[in-house]
Amino acid sequence: LITPSLDEMVHVAREMKRRELDLPLLIGGATTSKQHTAVKIAPGYEAPTVHVNDASRAVGVVSDLLDPERRRELDQSNRDNQSRLRDLHAAKSEKPLLSLAEARSRAPKIDWAKEEVPTPSFFGRREISDQPLTELLETIDWTFFFSAWELRGRFPAILDHPKHGAAARELYEHGQQLLERIVSEKLLVARGVYGFWPAASEGDDIVLYQDESRSREAVRFPMLRQQQGSGDAPCRSLADFVAPADSGVADSVGAFAVSAGFGADALAEAFEADHDDYQAILTKALADRLAESFAEALHRRARREWGYGQDEQLSNEDLIAERYRGIRPAFGYPACPDHALKPRLFDLLDARAVGIDLTESFAMTPAASVSGLHLASPHARYFNLGPVDREQVEDYATRLGDPLDTVERLLAPSLAYDPEA
Repeated sequence: LITPSLDEMVHVAREMKRRELDLPLLIGGATTSKQHTAVKIAPGYEAPTVHVNDASRAVGVVSDLLDPERRRELDQSNRDNQSRLRDLHAAKSEKPLLSLAEARSRAPKIDWAKEEVPTPSFFGRREISDQPLTELLETIDWTFFFSAWELRGRFPAILDHPKHGAAARELYEHGQQLLERIVSEKLLVARGVYGFWPAASEGDDIVLYQDESRSREAVRFPMLRQQQGSGDAPCRSLADFVAPADSGVADSVGAFAVSAGFGADALAEAFEADHDDYQAILTKALADRLAESFAEALHRRARREWGYGQDEQLSNEDLIAERYRGIRPAFGYPACPDHALKPRLFDLLDARAVGIDLTESFAMTPAASVSGLHLASPHARYFNLGPVDREQVEDYATRLGDPLDTVERLLAPSLAYDPEA
């Protein structure tokens, strides 16, 4: 699931109410939460609306809902808990936001004239038609592999966890066995595209140019800015980490889209046809890890081709801990939560030429894919955008050239206001 699906859940709940349905509604999935269910979904539907942590626990919930007495108890307890969560959310939301003008005045101050701004070894796009999987094995972050199976803990320490260690070791062994087969038999294919473009920031927009003359825009990425500041804390936007057009500094920005999912669906379907759902899920989890590893390995390559990462001597632990200069923010994540910017990125990269595409709700296909920007500034860092007010959303919609209601729908989880109120 990606964040647009959360808003779709709200819409479905309201439709169920409009059609006067009285069926219990269970909410689950990777991006869902008890708070989102309580604040956004349950108020729009009158029948029991219950968040369930994972599929295995749905059985107990449904069992209670089928028994009249236990249903009443579950429903009352659930409504009381959701009311408490809404009160907590309302208390947090009472923290005032800065005006857009004040937030912009608190942008991080960077003296670009004193910055060492690197120039990439080339401009434009390059395709990676067949990335050897063997080169991706060393940069796999196994911690998230275990998270996909609800085994919490950092790798490799999780292998000796007093409670989960035995299950983690068994899962790791099975993963290694299948991964060895995938690599030796070339059951998955990894492809990608990346590149560098002359760039500058204009206000809260990141502008990439066709060539070094900077006379024609290639693409413009409007960005959002934090508005929940405290003390003297800066209010960040990703645009802050690209030299302004009027600074006289010739900056650049990288972009990428990679996938290790070519062949994953076919392999998973073959396992499912053989009634082996475990290996099917294992296939998808490994494809996800290989895609993230591909993004990590490509970022290291990009830093070297950008000129500032040539002397890096980093271990995989260093890479996982991001002990390097620059970031690779992805659209749909906390610093830039708008998935609708992905088509602009895909058009810039011509990602579809290597087989990576988007669904109508901006999910990437194949599913085991990663895309985003490369920002080289040593000041660049990841951050959580937090809530934004209507003033900024209206400004953002104008810069995008999209209708306000469309932008509000896509940014629903980040809105500090109710568009329908």
